[in-house]
Amino acid sequence: MTKDNFFVLTGGPGMGKTSVIAALQEQGYLTVSESGREIIRQQVATGGTALPWQDQQAFARLMFDQAIEDFEQLSAQTTPVFFDRGIADTIGYLELCGLPVPDFMRQAARRYRCNNRIFITPPWKQIYTGDTERKQSFEEATATYEVMVKVYQQLDYTLVHLPLDTVAARVAFLLLEATPKD
Repeated sequence: MTKDNFFVLTGGPGMGKTSVIAALQEQGYLTVSESGREIIRQQVATGGTALPWQDQQAFARLMFDQAIEDFEQLSAQTTPVFFDRGIADTIGYLELCGLPVPDFMRQAARRYRCNNRIFITPPWKQIYTGDTERKQSFEEATATYEVMVKVYQQLDYTLVHLPLDTVAARVAFLLLEATPKD
């Protein structure tokens, strides 16, 4: 199943993905938030252990399940949908952690396909900040970016790097690049 109107924004943490997604939402576009932060909040609130600093495999499974659910729930949409991370990001996360990637995840990443152009935020030290949910160093964030490049290329996607610019300029660039060319 390929959804050409589904656009994924990926990259390392703290590189501006969520700000771009929020700006798209403010402009009236349908967006899907990154599930990782919500999973962390839920797990902390309930005393769960599916956390990146406690049980990475369980955390990855929850992110994967949510990505599949989001894809399926929105599959009838015909207007553009912008995702803060995609199904393949879970594969990248597991690889980054040095954990095995189950075959069903690789198969799902090939079965549930979005637009061939994947938008990626390159490392940008000037805007990177950590917080209580984003505990990675800038170096770890850069390593995340590198593994996402590898995973999406292995899945035969074309990577489009967002410029190191204002949120408004990044959104304008993304929308221009996402517009079908006749």
